[in-house]
Amino acid sequence: MRRVLLPLLLVILFSLNTQAETYRISGKATYADNSPVALEYVFVECEPGIIDCYQYRGVKAITDTYGYYTLILEADAEENDLDIQLSLRGENFTHTIDLAKHQNSSDNKVNQDIQLEQNPPPSGVFMGFGCFIVLFVLVFISVVLRTGRRLSTKQGRLEFMGYKQAKQLQCPTCNEMVLQHELVMHLIVEHDMEAYDAGQLTGKVMRRTWSEEE
Repeated sequence: MRRVLLPLLLVILFSLNTQAETYRISGKATYADNSPVALEYVFVECEPGIIDCYQYRGVKAITDTYGYYTLILEADAEENDLDIQLSLRGENFTHTIDLAKHQNSSDNKVNQDIQLEQNPPPSGVFMGFGCFIVLFVLVFISVVLRTGRRLSTKQGRLEFMGYKQAKQLQCPTCNEMVLQHELVMHLIVEHDMEAYDAGQLTGKVMRRTWSEEE
């Protein structure tokens, strides 16, 4: 019985000594201008040929609004001094697993800040505001050009000051263009029509123009 228990105890002790421990990598990610990299994933990648790293490949953590992140790995003694790559927005940063440093840290984590070489992308708010400004300028230029063209003619200047040219109607008898308010008088004077008949005919002409406008 003792012969069976002794090897079993040795196996248990050995397995406890080689048991993986939680290894935390924490830090702050910033852009080249020191602004925080907010809400972006930090991935674990591996250099070509480093097979021991593959078990951590794809582990990821998202940064908070201030750029802080924490990656959690399960590492044992065999992974001590293993190089892994921390990837953020296409840029890679080497991290060497240091179990002793992790164990001796007061907060049980190894710190590694990340600073990108790239600048932050343009904000969607500012891009939207910029598009609004461009659209406003284009509309303003269009209005100025149209107003300028109107002011270049006498009729346009009169309309700009509030004067509107009277509408003209075609006389049904002689086809002459006559101002709308003068058509009745034109029919009476030029075509010897009775006032009532001239009014009736003018009404028909006006109703015809209304139907055409609709």
